[in-house]
Amino acid sequence: MQDLNTYSDLSRKIIDNINTVIVGKESVIEKAVAALIAGGHLLIEDVPGVGKTVLAKSLATTIGCSFRRIQFTPDLLPTDITGVSIYNQDTRDFEFKPGPILSQVVLADEINRATPKSQSALLEAMEENQVTVDGTTHLLDRPFIVVATQNPIEYEGTFPLPEAQLDRFLIRVTLGYPDISQELDIIDRLETEHPLSTLGSVVAPKDIIALQDASISVYVDQAIRQYIVNIVEWTRHREQISLGASPRASIGLFHTCRALALIRGRDYVIPDDVKELATPVLAHRLVLSAAARISGVNASQIISDLLEFVPVPI
Repeated sequence: MQDLNTYSDLSRKIIDNINTVIVGKESVIEKAVAALIAGGHLLIEDVPGVGKTVLAKSLATTIGCSFRRIQFTPDLLPTDITGVSIYNQDTRDFEFKPGPILSQVVLADEINRATPKSQSALLEAMEENQVTVDGTTHLLDRPFIVVATQNPIEYEGTFPLPEAQLDRFLIRVTLGYPDISQELDIIDRLETEHPLSTLGSVVAPKDIIALQDASISVYVDQAIRQYIVNIVEWTRHREQISLGASPRASIGLFHTCRALALIRGRDYVIPDDVKELATPVLAHRLVLSAAARISGVNASQIISDLLEFVPVPI
């Protein structure tokens, strides 16, 4: 691995640049960048108006990648996402018109306002970095990330994402409301123009690929690996959980911990990395029992309890 400071500085440039637009949410931004470096996808869930779409746009602009936005609505069709083959009368052949999914950063805005059929059009791209239309497979350029936003499922006009779709998002984060001083800062920044209008890229796609490749070399001790697996295993044996986390969750937590360590200038993972990322990586993958939902318990609370029970490697 090259100089760790080089990769840490690259990551810091990305985070600091997004910080000029998103106020007071550095921890969320750091996790979003970790998802990018780990080669995963990001789900941002929160109420309208807190900056979900702005975060996605800021990330795309900062890393200098091709960007497309898909506005998910109930009448959205799968071909609106993947593209479609259209017959050309001049050449007497079908021509493929690529959909917005064939970009490096794809914003799936308000993803849970579309039907599950349209949501599922993302699955192949998110899992295999390719899209198949009419029997022809189109590979996606690296780096590739889907950044999806959604409103809480209790909101009118939303469709809960199927478990298979949720499981393909590496991390779920929430922005939350800013505090009073942060909200005043937001108003000041937006007094004359939106910060996004002057935001530029500070790294290139090749830098992101270099970060992704470097994260593979981050050392994870066998005890840390066992700790990750133990946490995920515990989610499968709790009365409050009817469907625990899958092996994909273990792999996701493993890769994200390596990415976070790289961001923070380490070439090794520590238990605190696992603790910090357990909830964002695992909570959205759990299906709670009816009794747990009735009692008002949420997945984040359950994972916090699990972290108290699972022994931490010394």
